[in-house]
Amino acid sequence: METFRCVNMESVIGPLFLAASGQGLVALEFDVRLPGQQSIRPNPRHLREEKPGVTFEDSPRVMRPYLKELEEYFAGNLREFTFPLDLRGTDFQLACWRALLAIPYGETRSYADVARAVGKPNAFRAVGMANNRNPIAIVVPCHRVIASDGTLCGYGGGLDVKRKLLELEGALTGVLAA
Repeated sequence: METFRCVNMESVIGPLFLAASGQGLVALEFDVRLPGQQSIRPNPRHLREEKPGVTFEDSPRVMRPYLKELEEYFAGNLREFTFPLDLRGTDFQLACWRALLAIPYGETRSYADVARAVGKPNAFRAVGMANNRNPIAIVVPCHRVIASDGTLCGYGGGLDVKRKLLELEGALTGVLAA
């Protein structure tokens, strides 16, 4: 049985749920998700309903380092997270998520750019699905991925949240539109 330490956080973009294993952050989820969006929790509003083999323990003290860096990020004072991550996914998903981590603060890339970065130049739709399955929003910055024509598209927290994150990072220009 694996135990994830967890905490809920209020942020400028709404409530967030964070969970960490002994190796690092394993999930950062929006409280409000789009239909069909993945969650580490079977019922995000009910921590008592747990996945087989996983328990959750509310641990504000253990989660404090994660909260502190997120608070600094939302205040505009942090550009790069330093806490450890425990990414779990397929080899392709992990490659995509690592490519997302390489997108600098304040910059964006297209799905095609990410597909090329992982050595699969025609897999931009698969990159989109990997982004959709990203378990660690914001920190693994899938919000920095936009359509090839420069428009905002597809984000688990909604396009308003994506826009706010890109504005916070200074990456939103007049060219980007929903």
